[in-house]
Amino acid sequence: MKRDSIYYQIFKRFPGLLFELIDVPPPQAQNYRFESLEVKETAFRIDGVFLPPEGATSRVIFFAEVQFQRDEALYHRFFTESLMYLNRNRSQYDDWFCVVIFSSRSLEPRDQKTHRIFLNSDQVQRIYLDELGATNQQPIGINLMQLTLASDEVMAEQAKQLIERVKLEETDTLPRNEILDIITTIAVYKFSTLSREEVEAMLGLTLEQTRVYQEAKAEGREEREVEMLKLTVPLLLKTGMSVEQIAQHLNVDIEAVQIAAQSTT
Repeated sequence: MKRDSIYYQIFKRFPGLLFELIDVPPPQAQNYRFESLEVKETAFRIDGVFLPPEGATSRVIFFAEVQFQRDEALYHRFFTESLMYLNRNRSQYDDWFCVVIFSSRSLEPRDQKTHRIFLNSDQVQRIYLDELGATNQQPIGINLMQLTLASDEVMAEQAKQLIERVKLEETDTLPRNEILDIITTIAVYKFSTLSREEVEAMLGLTLEQTRVYQEAKAEGREEREVEMLKLTVPLLLKTGMSVEQIAQHLNVDIEAVQIAAQSTT
């Protein structure tokens, strides 16, 4: 399952969820913005950065890392990237924190001595999703993250229970349709071998209206259009039509026709 992609979607849509996990959320936590940022002049990219809202009196930045597999170099990389970003943007922030989210404590790097100055400080918090407690005792947002850990055997039932909670409970900070989109995205990734009808029956939802289905449908349509252009463009070129004329005739961009023409040479 593409958990990195799922967590990017979760935090991009609901950045406030990070602050449900940590002990001391900042002021205006719900107004933070989640981004993936590049550190210039290096090969580093920080996948999870929570930026304070414009005009905030307290300019606290949060760096986050979600880890679902063992990586002994995690802390070396994570703290290096974070501090390099802070160095290049030191005038923009007055404090910083790091949050590392593990699916399980067993995945934490064995070397916890090298970076003990960070790991033992109040600026770094480690979260273990499988230790957060029973799903029915957690807020909906936390349940959403826990759902990514569920085994195939229990995932469908947990997803249906979460869908019912979403329909019944107030979720002022988490739009219902966005939560349902994430749940169906997790299910589609988790059960990639099932048909759309089977996933619908499993969740009790109609997927046609969800974002993940619409994106997949659009992606499939684009692939079919590209293949059709590859077949059609060479034939039209042989008739003496120019690239511009073909684009106008097929009602597509000139660039798409040029790409299709190049793929046949």
